[in-house]
This record gives sequence, C-alpha cells and structure tokens, in this order.
Amino acid sequence: MPHEEHTGSYYAASRNDKTTHAPLAGEHETEVCIIGGGFTGVACALTLAERGHAVTLLEQNRIGWGASGRNGGQLICGFGGRDHLAKHLGPKKVQQLHYRGNEIIKARVEKYAIECDLKYGFIEVALKNSQLDGLAEDIKHHREAGQGEHFRLVERDEAIEMLGTDAYLGGMLSMIDGHLHPLNLCLGEACAAKGLGATIFEHSEVTRIVEGAKIRVETQGGAVLADKVLIAGNAYHHLEQKRLSGLIFPAGTFIIATEPLAESLRQRVNPRELAVCDLNHVLDYYRYSADGRLLFGGRCNYSGKEPKSIHRMMLPRMLEVYPELEGIKIDYEWGGKIGIVVKRVPLIGRLSDRLFYAMGYSGHGVSPTHTAAEIIADAMEGDTQVIEAYEKIKHRRIPGGRWFGNQIVALGMLYYRALDMSPL
Repeated sequence: MPHEEHTGSYYAASRNDKTTHAPLAGEHETEVCIIGGGFTGVACALTLAERGHAVTLLEQNRIGWGASGRNGGQLICGFGGRDHLAKHLGPKKVQQLHYRGNEIIKARVEKYAIECDLKYGFIEVALKNSQLDGLAEDIKHHREAGQGEHFRLVERDEAIEMLGTDAYLGGMLSMIDGHLHPLNLCLGEACAAKGLGATIFEHSEVTRIVEGAKIRVETQGGAVLADKVLIAGNAYHHLEQKRLSGLIFPAGTFIIATEPLAESLRQRVNPRELAVCDLNHVLDYYRYSADGRLLFGGRCNYSGKEPKSIHRMMLPRMLEVYPELEGIKIDYEWGGKIGIVVKRVPLIGRLSDRLFYAMGYSGHGVSPTHTAAEIIADAMEGDTQVIEAYEKIKHRRIPGGRWFGNQIVALGMLYYRALDMSPL
C-alpha cells in the first residue's frame, strides 16, 4: 500500500507543525509499541511518556493523517455505553469518564502551549419535537452529574438569535464543550510526546504482529520488539482480523470550507461562533475556523462510495441553513473515513494480557479518544477496572468482510434516514 501525505484540507493547509518522521528501519526495542498516529495512539503515547514509559509509535502515513486530522473539530464530552458502564463502575466513575477527555485536552493545550484554536461554546440543535424532548433528558443527566452550570436549554427564538437561522426548533447550549483545529492538536501532542522521549516513525505500515517472549511488530522496513502493544488504527486498521473483523466499518464523512467571511456576514451567520451539530442520525455539523471560514460537514456515507464532487453534495445543505451564503467561494473540500461500530460504543479491550486495542468512535472521537488513551495507559500499568467493564460489552459482529458489512450498515442507515425525515 503506498504511503500518503495529508489530504487537501483546510487543516493540512493551516497546520503549524510540518515535522516529518523517518520510516522505521532495522530492529528496535521498547516498552510499549503503539500502532496508529491518530488521537488514540498519540494521546496514549503522551500519557505513557508523561508517566516515564519508553514508547515507540508507528504510523503508516503521517501523524494525524486519518480522521483525527480531518474531522469537524468539535470537542464534545461523552462516550458510548454509559448505562452498561454504570452497572460495573458506578455512576460517579462514569460521570468522571464522561468529561475526562475534555479535561485532558484543556490541560494539554495549556501545559504544552499547543496552538489549536481551542474555543468554547457548542450547541446541539433540534429539528423536531422528539429531539427537544431528548435534550431535556440530557440536561437532566448533566445536572445530576453536578455539571448543570455548563448547560442550558435554548428556545426557538434564542436559537434564531444565536445562530442566525430559523432552521431549528431549539437546542442545548454547552460551555464545557467547543471546537478546535484537530490536526494542530494531534501534531502538538505528538511533539509533546517526542519531547518526553517517545520515538515516532511515519510511513511505517505494520504488516504483522507476532507474540513471543516479546511482541514483534513488523513493517516492511524493520520491526519493533515490545512488552506491550496498542492497536489504534480505527477506520484504517487491518490487523488481527480473526479477532477484530466485522466489528468496525469505515464510513465516509465530508466537509467544505468557505473563503473567510466578511465580519458583517459573520455577525448574521452564527454570530457567537459556536460549534453546531444537529440531532439527526445522518447529521450536519459546522463551526468557524480561526480565520473566519465556515466549515460545514456531514452527509455521512455508509456505503463506502466517495462522491464525485464533495462541494456539490454539501453546498445545497449549507445554503438551506444559510441562504445568504449563496455565491460565497468554497476554498477547500475534503472527506475521509470514520470507524463505525454498530452499537456506537468504542471498542476498547485486550486480545491478550499484552496486546490492547482501542478504536471505533463512530464520528465522535476528539474527546473520547483521549479518555480511551488514558484507560489503555492505566490498564498497561495494572489498573484494569475500566477496560474490564468495556470488555464485557457484547458487540454485534457483521460477517462477510468490510464491503458486505458496509452494505448492511448502509441499508440500516436508510431506516434511520427515514426516521430523520419523520416530523415526529
């Protein structure tokens, strides 16, 4: 498989760190080998390096090449499987996990002076009354968790004032969540990990994992011998297919970035510069970049097919929400794969006492990846309470390989798309 550079996104064009890392050559020994240079792998490498462990990270393309470097940049607390985890961990621990990813990111941005345009303010918006009812339930859970001061319900009139559109019936505003430049965050964390002694190799696709006295992680150019290994490849992973196949499927999601908008236009279109996400199953999300571009994404594609033109697919939806953007130039368009799990609960666990995995955030991974990275680091050090709770979650496996599995998932999403179209 040829090694690739970053996609032609706004994020790649505006990244702060253009550091390159050499491919793996020869044999290396380490304590922990991490496979995958996205948020899970990089965040775990930094966590372990902060704790004094020797870490080697292998990335088949570039750091942040996949979903971690090309997503919507929405920093939203939470994770899947809360009800199940509460039975095994208790509600207090679950609430800590719910907000933990946001806390980790905030602390790292401050500690390592990572310039990633972190800005607080996020609103989930409702398109029908049943979604408003769901938000009322959500805010009740936040209050029970002692975080109620960060959240509040927004009625229709205020939503119009906040966002400059009458597309929504209302929403829930969160000031503990927000948005950021995801590629710059990922690159900044990688730089911090390297500064603490972690070793990073790019263009080093792992071809085989062999468990022996040490685990041997092989690439075409060399091998890493490690005491413990984390597989963190998400949508692009292809390892340990006998044990992990059929659990995660790649789905496409797409974003367009406008030219920088004039200040007068920004005062009408999302004037508070919130991150916005609607509550449909096939959802839209958008926010401003630091230089005033509207980044508008969504239209998740579960069939595995790429659209011929991303902007032709996305632009009509953006103009439906903001018709005053008619005629605005689209400077960037890009897409990529996210790892979908049928239950929408991340896959976090062990294939053996020394071989770990974490992936499958179903499009909501900026914050939960950092929580998962800490869960893995804790487990590697012997604190297995949380990872054991995740391992007890029974996931549905779809047989027949990725192509066939994606067609089944796509068929199921037609049902959810029909629910989105329902007025109830």
